[in-house]
Amino acid sequence: MSDDIPTPDQAPGAPHPRETEQLFGQDAAEQAFLDAFNSERLHHGWLLTGPKGVGKATLAWRIARFLLATPPTEENGLFGAPPPVTSLNIGSEHPVSHRILAGAEPGLAAITRSLNDQGKLRNEIVVDDIRKLGRFFGLSSADGGRRVVIVDSADEMNISAANALLKMLEEPPARTTLLLISHQPSRLLPTIRSRCRTLRLSPLGPEDMQAALTQTGAEAPTQTDHLAALASGSVGDAVRLINLGGLEIYAELIAILGTLPRLDRQRALLLAESAAQRGAAERFELLLTLIDIALSRLALTGATGSPPVPEAAPNEEETLARLSTSPQKARQWAEAAALITARARHGQAVNLDPAALVLDTVFKIQETAGQSR
Repeated sequence: MSDDIPTPDQAPGAPHPRETEQLFGQDAAEQAFLDAFNSERLHHGWLLTGPKGVGKATLAWRIARFLLATPPTEENGLFGAPPPVTSLNIGSEHPVSHRILAGAEPGLAAITRSLNDQGKLRNEIVVDDIRKLGRFFGLSSADGGRRVVIVDSADEMNISAANALLKMLEEPPARTTLLLISHQPSRLLPTIRSRCRTLRLSPLGPEDMQAALTQTGAEAPTQTDHLAALASGSVGDAVRLINLGGLEIYAELIAILGTLPRLDRQRALLLAESAAQRGAAERFELLLTLIDIALSRLALTGATGSPPVPEAAPNEEETLARLSTSPQKARQWAEAAALITARARHGQAVNLDPAALVLDTVFKIQETAGQSR
């Protein structure tokens, strides 16, 4: 894929999952797979679920390396059955690791969104992406070894692609393991979910988050608590926040909320203009996400009687507590969040000016802040 076209299975600014050797904070999911492997009843279809950025793709590539580097167990030999495998780790010097990094492993197929006839990245995985697995199975069957398919993400399959994959799950090719990465399993066909065993991955804690960020090469900020609060245990989200200045954007957003209900219009205007700068599409999208997070934390503050911890920006606790003082106010913020999100996404769809869209959003927030508490 061309360098100027985004890779659909790689978080911007982070290594590709095939290049990520260690997985942090997901010992339970790894052990569940190892238990199945050691029982010699390895399921042919696996659904890797959990929030975006918590390591699902990294686990899929670790499983792929492990399966392709670990020969099938033969009948008990002279010394009995081999001992149970205790780790998915396969060394970087292993030939399978080298071939996977080079994109030259014949036993592995990775399915992602492909390019259309105009060279543009499609918005979904189409049926031809799945059908090309037929050629993969035909070419890789000669060596008699294992075969692994990674679909990232299965949520992005259109209905024709999903039905084609379902046929493979119903009649799986011999010695084949299918690894389906899913951020939203509810979007998948129930028949696909029912034919897979699920591995659920959880958000990372602060220590595992720090270790995972170090592995990506991202330079973690000094406000690690702020990053942990905004990223919600997702390494992918944390990398995005670091690369796009998300902590600074959210801090400015909270500072503007701190001026409500009167509103510092000059600061609001500067925030809106920053979203409209040339080449700022990703920052604009991030700003909309951060506004949604702020509104959600406002609603949570009123509903529970205290701001969520840790703080995600300086003075956030004081600002949230002042603006959301009761369950009634929490409902107002929740209703405003739903309306603001719908209006913002509609504005994006019809290509409204980003600055105007941000200002409209801020004025709606100001209106909600001024309502009776």
